[in-house]
Amino acid sequence: MATIVAAEVFVTSPGRNYVTLRLTTSDGVTGIGDATLNGRELSVASYLRDHVCPTLIGQEADRIEHIWQYLYKGAYWRRGPVTMTAIAAVDVALWDIKGKVAGLPVYQLLGGAVRDGVTVYGHASGNTVPQLLDDVQRFLGRGFRAVRAQAAVPGLERVYGMRKGDGVTYEPADGALPTEEVWDTGAYLDFVPTYMAAVREKFGYGFQLLHDAHHRLSPIEAGRLGKSLEPYRMFWIEDPTPAEDQEAFRLIRQHTTTPLAVGEIFNSIWDCQYLITNRLIDYIRTSVSHAGGISHLRKIFSLAELYGVRTGSHGAGDLSPASFAAALHVDLSVPNFGMQEYMEHMPGYEEVFTTSWRFEDGLMHPGDRPGIGVEFDEQAAARFPYERKYLPVNRLRDGSVHDW
Repeated sequence: MATIVAAEVFVTSPGRNYVTLRLTTSDGVTGIGDATLNGRELSVASYLRDHVCPTLIGQEADRIEHIWQYLYKGAYWRRGPVTMTAIAAVDVALWDIKGKVAGLPVYQLLGGAVRDGVTVYGHASGNTVPQLLDDVQRFLGRGFRAVRAQAAVPGLERVYGMRKGDGVTYEPADGALPTEEVWDTGAYLDFVPTYMAAVREKFGYGFQLLHDAHHRLSPIEAGRLGKSLEPYRMFWIEDPTPAEDQEAFRLIRQHTTTPLAVGEIFNSIWDCQYLITNRLIDYIRTSVSHAGGISHLRKIFSLAELYGVRTGSHGAGDLSPASFAAALHVDLSVPNFGMQEYMEHMPGYEEVFTTSWRFEDGLMHPGDRPGIGVEFDEQAAARFPYERKYLPVNRLRDGSVHDW
């Protein structure tokens, strides 16, 4: 059996900071995994280099589940974003190796494709409603079957989720210290239904429409938002309220039939268990790189399947191409797939990561290259040194810190 002989960690910033783990076996096969935790990248890099990588040397590379349990249970300190992101990187790298050894793409190792491709949604935004409508048109014109719509709230100087300039993606982590923004929930709740109405009036109902509330609302405010958006047949509203209080979703359920999605900051099946088993959400948003990798994410999705909850994995640009590719392999193979977030990566990523996924008629496919289908260029990565960046911090008008 081939053993792990090298475990290397690379931090690079081709437009955005990414942490990449590369494992090498005694047979010379390499595999990569994404260990990026937005705004806390160096914490995971240190956890890997100082605590995880030394324990991997000499382990048999084909024993994926064993190594997962070894890293999870052996550390004593369980769960949490740093630990689970590090474990995820190891797990995905091992699946990448297994696919290369077998000569198969990872989705074939997971049971094969159960759909022709993965429906992804784009991120339309605008500082005004006309700008938003133009952006929605741009995504629909490219063949997207689903679009998330966000618009700047009138009267607020900055609003999270707005693209800067004319680029195709956006970078919300924009400062060496957190940018501070002012938030007004009342203005937001009054404004959102007006621009969703404008989107539906102009483009109709032939595509899926999504919206992200970014944890900003109380449960009753979230219920009010969901109720006001019911005429526009939303695919979901995402993160309507902070998910620490999971019972809050029961209150939201009592006030609206708009589907609910949550979970991108969850790290394990235990974070998801209550919401899923009580059918308080419709879509679980856990991601491959923050919830323990392919092995653990499949367990979350299997639990969700039992309760009629569908998948909707996080896929923002703060996850590297290695993470997005791994997500596509899982999406293609699970029966209860719902939607996959897709945010195009910042220019420069293609110098560091070579990808094999393809986008056709609104569907993504991971490609048929053995493994996850992504290769990493160490020399190119060295040309993009780490840059400290933070997500913004929101305050209410009275100065108190609010969810962003």
